Amino acid sequence: MPTTFTIKTYGCQMNERDSEALACLLEMHGFQEVHQEAEADVMIFNTCSVRDQAERKVLGKVGLMKRLKRERPDLVLGIIGCMAQRRGESLLQELPHLDFVAGTDQLQNVPRLVEECLARKGRPCAVEMGPGVFRELDGHRPGRLIAEVSVMRGCDQFCTYCIVPFCRGREKSRPIPDIVEEARMLAETGTKELLLLGQNITAYGVSEARARGEYTPEYSAFAELLEALQEVPGIQRIRFTSPHVRFMNRRFVEAVSSLSKVCPSFHVPLQSGSDRILKLMHRNYTAAEYLDRIQALRERLPQATFSTDIIVGFCSETEEEFEMTHEMMRKVGYDMAYIFRYSQREGTQAAKTLPDDVPDDVKHRRNQILLEELARHVKAANAAAVGTLAQVLVEGPSPRNPRRWCGRSLTNKMVLFSPDPALTPGTLADFRIVHATENALYGEPARTTPPCA
Repeated sequence: MPTTFTIKTYGCQMNERDSEALACLLEMHGFQEVHQEAEADVMIFNTCSVRDQAERKVLGKVGLMKRLKRERPDLVLGIIGCMAQRRGESLLQELPHLDFVAGTDQLQNVPRLVEECLARKGRPCAVEMGPGVFRELDGHRPGRLIAEVSVMRGCDQFCTYCIVPFCRGREKSRPIPDIVEEARMLAETGTKELLLLGQNITAYGVSEARARGEYTPEYSAFAELLEALQEVPGIQRIRFTSPHVRFMNRRFVEAVSSLSKVCPSFHVPLQSGSDRILKLMHRNYTAAEYLDRIQALRERLPQATFSTDIIVGFCSETEEEFEMTHEMMRKVGYDMAYIFRYSQREGTQAAKTLPDDVPDDVKHRRNQILLEELARHVKAANAAAVGTLAQVLVEGPSPRNPRRWCGRSLTNKMVLFSPDPALTPGTLADFRIVHATENALYGEPARTTPPCA
């Protein structure tokens, strides 16, 4: 009987993608995935370090495994991902029932680590750290309509609040032919939409171009990648996350505006509307430059929607500077925003040099103001969509209500509709929006109307 494993994933889409690829790799080595912890011989926790709360959640969960480990001493427990990279061997000291820790560039070594731990029958095994050789795992579950593809790792921006460069390392980009081949294989197994992943995705290829002495401000290897993926048969939509304003140059804007498969929906982190706070954060753009890039896209793609990340209560943020962020939200009109109250992360430059001096109650109030602003805009934008057409990629039954089916529009709006025998998963169909709520649009097939843009 094969050895069984389960992977519990915390954090970002990059971690979700890593877990999928690792599961495929473990299966190639003869392991069998199960989804119930009680059935697993090996339990792996893929962790996040972006916020302290994410780390505490993992430590609490793995801590609870101590009793289970006493009952099942042959059970193998491992931690991978950003927290593993950041804390390394100290995790084995804090959690003595843990068997192995593997850093973010060591996924290809996890099957070997697991086999060694199984052979040692529960005795502490190994720590696998270091930068390693960047070799992206390209395994995918077959038949995924929407597939995530990691195109680069790491970040060279070193924003003062951010732990990512210390966990994911410096920027490393995969060759375009490798990514295109992965996309071709996905298309052959039924994938219709790609979600390209990178911590700083518009800087794709920049560090390599700099090493060759070829980088200029108008250079965009990411635009070249999008153009190559546009030609992959079977792939009908391309999305990506997350771009950085510094690299959203003319070449990038022209590419995303002209390529028919690139969806007009962009997640562009803002973080703050204050130039002083942006400088303290080391974001390398001003509020005016950010707004210029949004406007450049809107001029070419009037239907485009935008989402963002915002931090409220960053070190020394004044009420006036918070209002600058609030005003930026009103100007852009985001359809989605991840709004966070600032919290220090050990090891970041801000934690070392900037006092966390905005009171918690002020952070909470500012957070609520922006959430309410977001809700007002989304409600109005969704109401304005009633009566319009939306091209939808049919996904299948809604996870929340199987009696309805769902799919996403080009602008990343969730559209719900009644099941229809003609609308199978993977179908691209036009829907007329007949009703809207703050969270979703409701549509009916518009088969007699011309295709929408």
